[in-house]
Formats: sequence, structure tokens, C-alpha cells
Amino acid sequence: MNETTTKDSKTRRWLGRAHLQVRRHGWSAALHDLAIRALNSVSVFKILRGVVIERPDPAYLSCPDGYAAGFLTAPAVRALARLPELEMADEFVEEALAKGDRCFALWHGATLAAYGWYSSAPTRIDPPDLQLRFGDRYVYMYKGFTHPSHRGKRLHAVGMTMALRHFVESGSLGMVSYVESNNFDSLKSVHRMGYTRFGSVYVVKLGGRWLTSPTRGCRAFGFEIEPRFPAPGHASVRLAS
Repeated sequence: MNETTTKDSKTRRWLGRAHLQVRRHGWSAALHDLAIRALNSVSVFKILRGVVIERPDPAYLSCPDGYAAGFLTAPAVRALARLPELEMADEFVEEALAKGDRCFALWHGATLAAYGWYSSAPTRIDPPDLQLRFGDRYVYMYKGFTHPSHRGKRLHAVGMTMALRHFVESGSLGMVSYVESNNFDSLKSVHRMGYTRFGSVYVVKLGGRWLTSPTRGCRAFGFEIEPRFPAPGHASVRLAS
């Protein structure tokens, strides 16, 4: 494949995605997505929308018929990591368990149908040399997964809400998470589950260094992104909301 063909293929993919975004979310969303992707063709650039939920929605506090739910033990998680279709690599599992993270899951018979991970400590994100910090009265929800054969039953919402109830009853103020600004489907989904947006963190890599800028709304939740191994001169700049 020559260079011209590669560029034409990439252009078609971009245009196809833009057309889909216009149909689903409108022109402003499509232009925002194109802008984010254009900036990422030069350097890493992300806008992470911080979201929080503090009250469990009663509509999601019971499992659908035939499903059961609960926290998985460490041996159970390690056993599940051997199944590639569940997208839990051994390295990820050991890192999560070592820092005390917990996995809440729903299963159907002997089959794991959905899961989510919950942390009370700074947690690595994507790109993997960055980590998220958040207030010690909150729990961070990440890596939600639903098996393809069990999608469409709102299992993620059920699992997240049942886990939220547990953490609130244990003394937490609620649960925080983030969604990338051009992931409009996920943004709609989290708002439907009851999350509200409190701020954003702008993340860019310039000259081999990370620049992270949380907006004012992030302060109340101690919500910020930082390098896991900061280079000299790393800056974190606070912007107005």
C-alpha cells in the first residue's frame, strides 16, 4: 500500500466517523471530535470530563432475572484473567489488587456477564504514564466491561449502582470517573445513570513533558491528572471553569 492510498484510507475513516457523529450527536459534536483527532495527529491531547454520582438510583439496585452480583475475591479475579474475552490481563489484575482495588461483577450462571473496578488510591489511566488523583472521600470507578452476549440489559448501570450503594454505606461521599470529551455515547450513558459533570482536565504532551490543567470545578473532588514519574519542570495549571 503506497503513501497516497494510506492517506486516502485515513481520510475516508475520518469522514465516515464525522458523518456518524453528525447523525448521532450533531454538527458541533462532529467538529469537536475532528478537532481533537487533528490535534492528536500532532501530539497527545485529551479533554477529560470529570463526573460524579453520590446517590444510588433505586431503578438500578436489583439484578435482572437470572443474574447475581457481588465483589469478586482475589483468587476469582486471577482465574478470570486467564480468559482473554474478559479483557483482564494478568499484569493489570496484579497491579489493581496490589493497590487494594476491588472488582464488582454480575454473572449469569457460571458466566461472568459484566464487571467494573473501584479504587480508593491514585490510579493509572491512558496514556499509562499518567495517573488520576481524587479526594479520599470518593471512590474512582474504572474499566467497566459487559460481555457482548449480555449487552443491552443495563448491567453496567446495575453493577455500578450496587457498588455505589456499598461504598456510600461504608462512608464514601460517592463515586467519580471521567469520560473523554469526544466520547459522546459514553457521556450520554453516564448522565443517564445519574452522574453529573463537575469539571474537566486538559492534558497535552509538549516536548516530551506533560501539561495538565484541571478546571476550577475539579477542586472540590481533588480531581487531577499527573505523571506517574514526573519530569523536572512538570506543570499543573489551574484554569477557571
